[in-house]
Amino acid sequence: MGVAPLIALSLSVIAGLATGLGGLIAVFGGGMSRRFLAGALGFSAGVMVCISLVELIPEAAADLRVAGVSPWMALVAALVGAVVVMLFSAAARFRSRTELPANTDEVQKRALLRTGVLTAIVITAHNFPEGFATFLTALHDPYLALPVIAAIALHNVPEGIAVAVPIHHATGSRKRALWASFGSGLAEPAGAVIGWLLLAPLLTPVVLAAVLAGVAGVMITISVAELLPAAAAQKEKRTVVVGIASGAVVMWVSLLVLS
Repeated sequence: MGVAPLIALSLSVIAGLATGLGGLIAVFGGGMSRRFLAGALGFSAGVMVCISLVELIPEAAADLRVAGVSPWMALVAALVGAVVVMLFSAAARFRSRTELPANTDEVQKRALLRTGVLTAIVITAHNFPEGFATFLTALHDPYLALPVIAAIALHNVPEGIAVAVPIHHATGSRKRALWASFGSGLAEPAGAVIGWLLLAPLLTPVVLAAVLAGVAGVMITISVAELLPAAAAQKEKRTVVVGIASGAVVMWVSLLVLS
């Protein structure tokens, strides 16, 4: 593995470790302010949507056109990426509808533990393809990937909180809660390594363009289906709007500078 893949893998590891940071916050810090969380999630959404619409999809379409392939295939690839994320989101919504029994404390703890484990599984499954997506983005352009990695890391923090809180409350064990949150986060670099080892020989210019368009679909869907609803739930509408606008402007300016 050359230098560029190692840099891309390191950035994917950083993004994944942010899930563990969420676990640390849940176990030792008790969470974060609603205003900060709302602004951070909105900022992340602005960054990811902007880079997808302004950079990844247009560039993928241009590369496909040069290769003699219809540029509309970039849109098809983006839709495929969106569908993949929507399936994982549907699984998460199904899990969230599970109601806890109210009989005894022991039954509630077991149900809470089961909920925490299911949450960890769903987030791990979600982080696996996301890890490969961040890896490819960083491999394509490490400097361009930095704000994207930061955005993904920010949205990984509340995911780590979601994993750690039920497990910590069910078991009373900080160690188990932290293992679960860090473990689900490490699915990101695992997805990067496995995806790279299995798919690297197949990454022709056409395939890479299609994959990058798929990454854009993943990012847009994560922003719309996960980041923005989570931000809106904080009841800080103005902060969310400012966060979205700030993220989009920062990303747009950085793209202008890099170009």
